[in-house]
Amino acid sequence: MTISTLSFQMNAVNQMDALQTAMAKTQTQLSTGKQIQTAADNPVGMSQVVQLNTQLSASQQYVANGTLATTGLNLETQALSDATNTLQSARSLIVEANNGALNATQRQAIATQLKQLQQQLVSIGNRQDAQGNYLFSGYASGTQPFAQNGTSVTYQGAAQVNQVQLSADQSISTGDTGNAVFMKIPAGNGTFTTSAGASNTGSASFGTGTLTNPSAWIPGNYTLTFGTGNSYKITDSAGATISSGSYTADAGGSFTISFNGAQLAFNGTPATNDQFAIDSAGTASVFSTIASAISALSTPSLNAAQITTQLNGALQQVDGAVNNFNQVSASVGARLNAVSAASSTAQSAQTSIQTTISKISDTNYAAATTQLSTEELALQAAQASYASMMQLTLFKYI
Repeated sequence: MTISTLSFQMNAVNQMDALQTAMAKTQTQLSTGKQIQTAADNPVGMSQVVQLNTQLSASQQYVANGTLATTGLNLETQALSDATNTLQSARSLIVEANNGALNATQRQAIATQLKQLQQQLVSIGNRQDAQGNYLFSGYASGTQPFAQNGTSVTYQGAAQVNQVQLSADQSISTGDTGNAVFMKIPAGNGTFTTSAGASNTGSASFGTGTLTNPSAWIPGNYTLTFGTGNSYKITDSAGATISSGSYTADAGGSFTISFNGAQLAFNGTPATNDQFAIDSAGTASVFSTIASAISALSTPSLNAAQITTQLNGALQQVDGAVNNFNQVSASVGARLNAVSAASSTAQSAQTSIQTTISKISDTNYAAATTQLSTEELALQAAQASYASMMQLTLFKYI
């Protein structure tokens, strides 16, 4: 078969162009460190790399989410600690005020200190992070959660909190609402509350109330009325008598009365027709708890027994609030541990993914260098062969 000079030249040039293109590709692989530049280089490998990069990006976002959550949860931990310390200070003041020897001026001085502590609690509840987001507003992070008017405090934040993903199948709350932390504290002992009648004239005050037999308790609103001697009766909201009898006081004037699985502890001597209300417990805010103590200390018309009853109730509420803070703190600690574990897992996964991507897409420098040398020799040989062949022409012999 005869090959024309033009065909020979075109084939030779095409071969040299191909060798130059291959060299350029190998040089690019060496200079960039990546053996896959386009999908055409390795379609299967490129598809794997794209999928792995997607997984890597998601994992990095999970770690970033965890970092953001950790910052907020650490701020919440500090706020809860400060709120607990403030409540403990309030408790100490209430215990100090629960002394019949104090006069009105002394009680008012303590009430003033309690007002300052209540304001501190409001300030803690309205804390913000570095970006100005309120810690206890839930997902309405731009809304100040608590508004104060005198000793009355209301919650203005959201009822739900933001969630962040820590992995494809794990998410956590980045905070807690002020409603759950500060406002929804179980009242009394969590089952019932007791308050003294406004017209009581005796010296009996309510101390504590405990539930000794939960199965016997029937939720409702009850009234304990003292009669002559040591008699008493307990009626329900319809006026029906639930229990009646007489009590026996010890040498110190303390006595207990039990009904429906509840035990009520009193101290002092009740007057005939003195009454105490026993109501099923709802919830109360930590702010209203302190407000009730302030009110008891600031109301001149209350006698010593009524003040003591209110302060004892406030103490029980404060203890419930501290317990609630501790439970929330424990929850925050568990979430911080979960973030730490998830971040560690994600970072390990990132290392594995990056290693796999590297194996697929990174240049093997030893192999690429050898290949470049081979391609360079091939190109040189092709160029030399082409130059030599171009000398083979009959015109040289004419």
